[in-house]
Amino acid sequence: MIQEIYIIDDTNNSIEKLKKVFKEEKDFRFKTVKTSNLELALKSIPSLIIINEDNVNEEVVKICEKIRADEDNSITPIIVCSSNKNKKHKIEVLQKAVEYYMETPVDEQYLFYTIKNIVRLMYTNRRVSPLTGLPGNVQIQAELKKRLLNNEKFEVLYLDLDNFKAYNDTYGFLKGDEIIKFTAKTISKHVHSGESTNCFVGHIGGDDFVAIVDGNENYEEICQNIIIEFDTKVLDYFNETDRKRGYVEVPNRKNIIEQFPLTSISVGVVVVYSGRFKNTLEIGEIGAQVKHLAKITPGSAYVIDKRKE
Repeated sequence: MIQEIYIIDDTNNSIEKLKKVFKEEKDFRFKTVKTSNLELALKSIPSLIIINEDNVNEEVVKICEKIRADEDNSITPIIVCSSNKNKKHKIEVLQKAVEYYMETPVDEQYLFYTIKNIVRLMYTNRRVSPLTGLPGNVQIQAELKKRLLNNEKFEVLYLDLDNFKAYNDTYGFLKGDEIIKFTAKTISKHVHSGESTNCFVGHIGGDDFVAIVDGNENYEEICQNIIIEFDTKVLDYFNETDRKRGYVEVPNRKNIIEQFPLTSISVGVVVVYSGRFKNTLEIGEIGAQVKHLAKITPGSAYVIDKRKE
């Protein structure tokens, strides 16, 4: 994956040095951006921004404020390189959510590994759902593989929402995001409510979640508690009319009004014990089957697969 790194510099003095340092790294691209073009450049959402304070025509603090005020770059890491050794100035810059303040001249090796490690960290963090803050597919698969290799007994909960598209079509995606965040909090609350610290919750994407429950925990009680809280509090996300009648009305492609029940949650549970599954794909296949059975059951429901083979 190509990593685009922008250097805020009103001269071209910095880019050649960085290109030389990264000459063997084909996945890194550097681009000089003048302060007058900053707003336009931020639309490309770079992987990292380096500001050469000695070569800019604007106060570095103001530049940092502009970057952080841009919603798409609110988490883009920033490195400020400067000959200013004044502690008060350094603190003022770091207070603007700048990751690193480097005094010039900067050692080439130090700069090389700092840039590589920041980009690596950001790549890892971006695999976490920005909406819910929960780990994504990479971490979910890693957790499942680890437990299989350790021959642990555990349960995998596959969860998603019913009639969620109808909700989005009626209330809009922003309200839909609020239900996703509420669902994530509800699942996490009850999965982590027991004594075990060996439980895990991940967000596959959209309205799909996965939870891994320690084999010593009461997973049926967890499913029941998730459903009870979800069904009670999800009503807050509907208007009074829809709550009273128990459904939403959505026009289909032919502009015919269809009725959909209020959003509910379905849970498919797979019990995993030593020797039952060879890999995570097998767990996922069974999980899809039991979640389907839960989804064809009206309202919120959970279905458990306990087959011995």
